[in-house]
Parts: sequence; structure tokens; C-alpha cells
Amino acid sequence: MTIFQETETTELKKSTSELKEAVISIVAMLNKHQRGEVWFGVKNDGTVAGQQISDKTIRDISKTIADNIEPKIFPIIEQVSVDTKQCVKVQVVGKDHPYYAYGRAYIRVGDEDRQLSARELENLILAKNRDRLRWDTEVCDKALFDDIGPGKLKSFLKLSNLKFDTVPNSLEKLNLIRDGKMLNAAVLCFARKPEKFFPNARLRCAVFGTLDTTVTLDMKDFYGDVFALINKAEEYVLEHINIGMRLEGLLRVDVPEIDREAFREAIINAFCHRDYREYDSVNIAILKIG
Repeated sequence: MTIFQETETTELKKSTSELKEAVISIVAMLNKHQRGEVWFGVKNDGTVAGQQISDKTIRDISKTIADNIEPKIFPIIEQVSVDTKQCVKVQVVGKDHPYYAYGRAYIRVGDEDRQLSARELENLILAKNRDRLRWDTEVCDKALFDDIGPGKLKSFLKLSNLKFDTVPNSLEKLNLIRDGKMLNAAVLCFARKPEKFFPNARLRCAVFGTLDTTVTLDMKDFYGDVFALINKAEEYVLEHINIGMRLEGLLRVDVPEIDREAFREAIINAFCHRDYREYDSVNIAILKIG
């Protein structure tokens, strides 16, 4: 005897008299896992009850799903014989979440369907669109493969234990190409002149003699790929802070007044987490007080 079990992707209904509840379960499963299945003719304890099925039964299921779920989905609805008893199996897949049943959004928690709060719904939408909203994963339409510096790419691949063959193939290995075009990240990291495409691919470093930055002792702008700019930023900081020393045996070791690893991490974070849609630069200020 076949025994079913309800899960986060499987819902059991004794008959199509529970069709409305089944529609809600479909939406909850799609919002959680982007797939799911509903069985009609199976009790919620997993035993097969079976039910009378006609062409109208299948049409009613299809119409109810079509009329009450948004965005539209296209389920596979089958009449299935289980232990000589007739059941209906409905399979659904969909990645266009959030889905709504009767105007409300639900999420699957275990074998239950829970209505989403406004905040949970907002988080679901943001999670879905996180990659789409990322600047670095957008296509740079104007950039050509000839704009990429092969030497830069070779050096990075060597550090990553990957082999260089051609620019397109190498970028493909790094998942920096979509539909034959380079992503913004590829251009920012490996172009000969990223500033040709992104004027904000810029680093501005300055030394000030006061806390309110009214007295400028030095200021420089740098352009280039993100790896070069990180190194320029580190060099600039080391050039303008005090460097002490200590002896390790007979060797002199330079000791910056600010831990080198700490400010390098801060520099990298500044480049990684800035909004490249904004016309600005990564700015480093060194304050010489007293």
C-alpha cells in the first residue's frame, strides 16, 4: 500500500472539495521552493482515498489555478492510478515569485501555508532581485574584448590557478560574460582604461592639516582598474603616515603607525561596497594633526 507524506514541496488533499486550499498551497510552495505538487484523492495522513474524476474535474482544477494565481503559471495536471484508486496529480514550477493566491502571498513552512507579512514580502522581492540590482553583474554594452588588457587577466588567472587561452574564454571561466558580452565587473577589473566606460573608476587621496579638511597638504587623483587602484591607495597611505621600525634578529622591519592589514582591508571594502552607479570616487583622507 502506497503511503504519501506532506513536505515543503508536497501537499495532500482528500478531494477537489479542498481546491481553494490547494491553490494557496501551490503559491506557498512556489514562493519557497519555486516548485511543488498537490495530490487530490490522498488524505493528509498519507493514505490513498481516491476520488471520482472526469474531464470536468481536470478543467475545474486548471481554471481555478488560472483564475486565482498571479503571476500566471502553467501546471501539469494528470489523472494517476495509485493502488487501483484514481487520484489527480498537479505539478507546478515557477521562478516569477512572489506568487499570489486570491490576492495574498503565502510561504511554505514545513507542511503548512503561512501568509506573508508586508515586511516578509518585501524581503522576498529584494532577495529575488538582488543579483539583478547589482551593478557588477550588469552588461557593459559598449566594451569590446580588445578593451581588456591580456596581461592583467593573465596575472589574475595565474593567482587563481587557472590557465589563460583567449580573453573571451578566460572571462567565461570567471563568469564575467553573459550572452557574449562582458559584465561591468570584467571591465572594471581588467580593462586597459576602465575610466573610458566608468568615469567614476577613480581614487582620490588627500592629506589634510586639520580635522575639518580646510587645509589641504596634498591631493592626487588616480585612474585605472580596481586592483591597480587598491595598490595605489595602499602606497599612498604608507607614503603619508609615520613608519617606525623594529629589529628581528639582524633585520630591520618597517612598522607603519596603522596596521597595514587593517587599512588594506578597509581600502578593499571601500572599493567592493561602493555604489558604482553614483558619479563619485573612492576617497581616502589622511589627517595630520599636531
